Amino acid sequence: MSFGGGPSWPGEPGPGSENQPPYGQQQAQQPHGQQQYGQQYGARSGDQHGHGYGQSYGQSYGQEYGQGYGRQPGAPSPVPYQEPYGQPSDLFPSAAETPDWTALADASAARKRRRRLLVTGAAALATAVVGTAIAVAVVSSGEGGAATAAPRDSTAPELPGGASGEPQPTFSSVAPPPPPDPMDYISDPAKDTAPLTAESLFPGKQLTIGEHAYTRGATAATADCAAAGQGGLAGVLARHGCDRMVRATFERDGVAVTVGIAVFDSPEAAQKVKKEAVGGVTTLAGAGVDPFCQARTVCLRRANAVGRYAYFTQAGFTSGKRVTTADRKVFAGSDDLGTFAFDRIHARGREQASAAAGG
Repeated sequence: MSFGGGPSWPGEPGPGSENQPPYGQQQAQQPHGQQQYGQQYGARSGDQHGHGYGQSYGQSYGQEYGQGYGRQPGAPSPVPYQEPYGQPSDLFPSAAETPDWTALADASAARKRRRRLLVTGAAALATAVVGTAIAVAVVSSGEGGAATAAPRDSTAPELPGGASGEPQPTFSSVAPPPPPDPMDYISDPAKDTAPLTAESLFPGKQLTIGEHAYTRGATAATADCAAAGQGGLAGVLARHGCDRMVRATFERDGVAVTVGIAVFDSPEAAQKVKKEAVGGVTTLAGAGVDPFCQARTVCLRRANAVGRYAYFTQAGFTSGKRVTTADRKVFAGSDDLGTFAFDRIHARGREQASAAAGG
């Protein structure tokens, strides 16, 4: 867009021109928006706002309008030019006076951060005030309830249990002693003082172990341990100081097993008998069980030990049949009654340990 003519305006001083034509003098028509202005304006339009725009616009605008209106280029001016409104810097700021947009943006961001901190702090303060008010209300409620109670005599001594007079719980920092070990009682003659009888070791007439049900036959208890051993076991028992032998026989489907439990003064003596055992415990017949494992009959014999006790089993057929490795029922009977003897010895120690602990 351009203008072909019209009034001329006083131009601003430009480089190399100190005098301007008087107000109203015209020059050859040079339309507004000529090539010089268009070029400079186009160059200025690519600059960013701030330093480039203010400086270029302030200087070139006055030069173009001073040269483009009211006088011919190079014509002398009879009247010195006077700035009607002060210096050009009053109308168009120089580069030094251009605002620092980066600093202004930083300041705005800082103000926003301060506002966020103020809002957050106010919310936290409000939360704390509400919590304090609730706590004060709860304490006040408790004090109100205490005020309705009967007043306490100020001269009365303080109760050891606190204001309520109720004893307060106390806790000891010393760990309680461990419970007694049953093995200690079946290993030490000084602790193992419970009666040792057939009924205490083999109670009841029926015995069920897993799926196997046995009937108890004859029982016996004696201090003459050698009389309860055969085939060399009698000498072993006597040599290591057997104090007592308790026996019982159990029968299931034609298979009978005699269990013998011998007690010694120490676990070491019982272990030696276990290692040196030869022969077997003498079987018991009667009380519904026929004699078994007699002379010239092969039976299954075993020996073991726990604590100061050694225990033995001898199993065979009541029919007098010789036992072979294929007779699984005889092996099962020996396993069942050996496990039962171990459990009964250990139960003896457990019962005495429980009694010592007061349980």
